[in-house]
Amino acid sequence: MLTNLEKAQIMFKLARKENWGNCYDRTEHFKRFQNLQETIKELAKKEWIIIHSKPKFTGISLNTLFKKEIIKFIEEEMPNLKDSII
Repeated sequence: MLTNLEKAQIMFKLARKENWGNCYDRTEHFKRFQNLQETIKELAKKEWIIIHSKPKFTGISLNTLFKKEIIKFIEEEMPNLKDSII
């Protein structure tokens, strides 16, 4: 089952590394998340995550068009990070 906390953790990791728009990170760097592929699909459906398909790997980044919503979601699910996300 997908949890909002896991979604927030994935998006926080992307935000912390400043992976917005065309600046992406490889999905292999997110191995610790059990439901990674399902979570990515769900977040891509909401257009919060952009999937970058490359010949040798898949990358993901956060959609800058939804920056406010993404940050609000992360802060609601992970209150200890309030005001620490740029």
